[in-house]
Amino acid sequence: METKTAKRPRTMLDREAWIKGAIAILAEHGAEGLRVEILAKRLGVTKGSFYWHFKGRRDLFDAVLEFWKEGRIRDIRKQTQAEPGGEVAALLHTIEVYASARNRKGISIEAAVRDWARRDAQAIAVVEEVDAERLICSCRLFLACGLDPEEAQARSVMLYAYVFGVSLMHCGRFTADLASLKAWIAERIAR
Repeated sequence: METKTAKRPRTMLDREAWIKGAIAILAEHGAEGLRVEILAKRLGVTKGSFYWHFKGRRDLFDAVLEFWKEGRIRDIRKQTQAEPGGEVAALLHTIEVYASARNRKGISIEAAVRDWARRDAQAIAVVEEVDAERLICSCRLFLACGLDPEEAQARSVMLYAYVFGVSLMHCGRFTADLASLKAWIAERIAR
């Protein structure tokens, strides 16, 4: 009697699953760690499956950048929506969301994309596009609060300099009341 070994069912992945897997590796190991072999192994599929969805590694990189860009732009537009009179609340909410410790995965991805942009022209173009949209959206809120264009632009830059800077810092040894410190800073930026 012949014994058959059960075959493991093949995993079927779509293009987006490959991109999301690549983003996870990007967050952990940077663009240099993003290799087709490693990604295929992590996803439990063959390299052949990769080439079904992508022309090559650069195609994957471009898809990852586009996916990241679209997500960041969609998110910042959502975070900065405000009814008339609600602009300060939207600014404070934006600061809270982007400066919070619960955003560690997002910060890891952000840092990896920015590091990648130091060596890749396509990545820098995407980062510049995302940054421009972030600044435009926050500037729009500051303008609606009655600030002149120059101050609105300066506060927009200050807002993002703060949220990205504080997200990279560990201030626990500096102050026991980090939440109050962050709230104080956010109020100074938003008002």
